[in-house]
Amino acid sequence: MSYKFSPDTEKYFQWLLTRYPKKDAVLLPLLHRVQNDVGYLTPESIDYVAERMGLSSGRIREVASFYSMFRLNKKGTYVLQICHNISCYLRGADEVIEKAKSLLGIGLGETTPDGMFTLETAECLASCSTAPAMQVNDWDYHEELTPEKMEKVIQGLKDKKCALPSYRDRMSQGGVA
Repeated sequence: MSYKFSPDTEKYFQWLLTRYPKKDAVLLPLLHRVQNDVGYLTPESIDYVAERMGLSSGRIREVASFYSMFRLNKKGTYVLQICHNISCYLRGADEVIEKAKSLLGIGLGETTPDGMFTLETAECLASCSTAPAMQVNDWDYHEELTPEKMEKVIQGLKDKKCALPSYRDRMSQGGVA
């Protein structure tokens, strides 16, 4: 499978080039756009971005692998990243992780057979005062998690009540804050 920018992504790329004084600054927003187009950063999309940016594929992989928001392999529709750093750990992240594993029937780093959920841990989600915290994909945070709240969030995602990128829309559909 080969990759090429869609017309909209090409237009976005050209706009990014005019917006940033240094070409390297284009890389992060461009990788976000490509990931949204494809679902993850495929080897072909990385090679294409490298070619278009005048960088090596290794440099693109290096940047993409540094940030947890970029996916280098296919994952579920919902990627649940539960923080397990010290603040979250001390406030019960282990119990929340175990509840998620039990509810989904998968381990860390695995994806449910239906392709709906991938379960991961994150080093830090910068939410220490409201720990434990979880990020769903790159747009939804859940804080002060408990095993009970985790169950509600997962059910809400299954019911598409927590699956909207807008906080206001999620809440109006019965989502969990």
